Amino acid sequence: MEREIALSCRGITKTFGRVVANKACDLDVYKGEILAILGENGSGKTTLMNMVAGIYFPDEGQIYVNGEEVTIASPKDAFRYKIGMIHQHFKLVDVFTACENIALGVEDEGKYRLAEVKKKVIEITQRYGFIIDPDKRISDMAVSEKQTVEILKVLYRGADILILDEPTAVLTPQETEKLFAVLRRMREDGKSIIIITHKMHEVLSISDRVAVLRRGEHADTVNTADTSEAQLTELMMGKKVDLNIQRSEPKDSVDRLVVSGLSSKNAEGRPVLSDVSFTARSGEILGIAGIAGSGQRELLEAIAGLYHLDAGEITYLDPTDGHPENLRDKTPVQIRDLGVRLSFVPEDRLGMGLVANMDIVDNMMLRSYRKGRGMFLHRKEPKDLAEQIIEELEVVTPGATTPVRQLSGGNVQKVLVGREIAAAPSVLMAAYPVRGLDVNASYTIYNLLNRQKERGVAVIFVGEDLDVLLELCDRIMVINSGCVTGIVDGRTAQKDELGLLMTKSADREEATEEGA
Repeated sequence: MEREIALSCRGITKTFGRVVANKACDLDVYKGEILAILGENGSGKTTLMNMVAGIYFPDEGQIYVNGEEVTIASPKDAFRYKIGMIHQHFKLVDVFTACENIALGVEDEGKYRLAEVKKKVIEITQRYGFIIDPDKRISDMAVSEKQTVEILKVLYRGADILILDEPTAVLTPQETEKLFAVLRRMREDGKSIIIITHKMHEVLSISDRVAVLRRGEHADTVNTADTSEAQLTELMMGKKVDLNIQRSEPKDSVDRLVVSGLSSKNAEGRPVLSDVSFTARSGEILGIAGIAGSGQRELLEAIAGLYHLDAGEITYLDPTDGHPENLRDKTPVQIRDLGVRLSFVPEDRLGMGLVANMDIVDNMMLRSYRKGRGMFLHRKEPKDLAEQIIEELEVVTPGATTPVRQLSGGNVQKVLVGREIAAAPSVLMAAYPVRGLDVNASYTIYNLLNRQKERGVAVIFVGEDLDVLLELCDRIMVINSGCVTGIVDGRTAQKDELGLLMTKSADREEATEEGA
């Protein structure tokens, strides 16, 4: 029996100036299937789906829905053809309830009848197995609940084709399984689901077929049951790639950074960090796991001198003589002037790490401009460093004088990580350095972190992919709501164990350190 095609793209091309995002792309999505879309950063995955969702309009090509050619010039048009997209960054009003957010933007004569909206929402949740309180405010919701509201928004509008962009990026393993169970029920109900993701193991777990884009073109579509991670990676890259993280045993590890009792509150008086204590050691990678917004960013910014603390101590032990220095409440400049070689790869790269309108050379100079004397800056050393990073990390750029804002996300990360490592740190903190990166770029970063570990650097790695944390890190600290809920051995811990620690309330008597 021939399967019905819900959505077809034929010859879709989209350019932005001289950049070709998509070139003559063909794609079919069947009714009642889950299709995963894979590709390197900059391969055109999101751009292609944004055209299907009405955010961009194609320069060339046709889109067909249920066999009929359609024109999708806006998200409103997409909804008319029962297409809805759930973006990675939620578009919800925090002070409204779930029901109120779902009703927003739905054309209805007269006043909104929230009682009727609630009734329909409850019917949808029962049909697919969602767990949500329709009267709960968005501001009181966990990340997984907010995502549920986003999915309910498009289902409420009658979407039969759903596009999810990185849907598991901020979910625990348990939440991911719940989401997948819901998606499978939607597939059984005849919905067509498209998932854009970089997590290969999830692709193999949830999808029926996988479409691979390479440099803006459709490389191939394969049945998930007939492929493997290695084959999909080869399709993405156009060559075979080694996807193994070679984790070495820590050698001659000594305490390098001792954090004791860090506590802080936000402007509303709510605790952000509560009695956080741990030790980072030379020659090891300490992973930090937790649901997004659990205090990871604030913790690293506090150590880097960027975030105010109410209590606690941060003691740095000099690698030459073991002399302790208290970094508490010191500015980044004061920390550097103490001779502390601390490098920080922040979560917000273009907001905190790099200046978007400056070129790569000038961004290298941000580390060293204070050393200059007089009115002239010396550009030779930063230029040499920029060219070295471009060559060693395979940064795709026309040259070292290219503005950073013109680089793809993966290449921005390479520039930032390369610059921080070039500062020869004794402590390297990396917050989500591979977020949104393709497989090849991610493994380049993992190998860089491993090399630093082998040179005796104390590496602190904040990640969201638990499989990577377990494969890369020597120890893993889990935090929830600003509290440490456990520190486990990366070689013996299980993914489910981390997931439970990510969601449990902190009990300081239970939060023991294993493998310390």
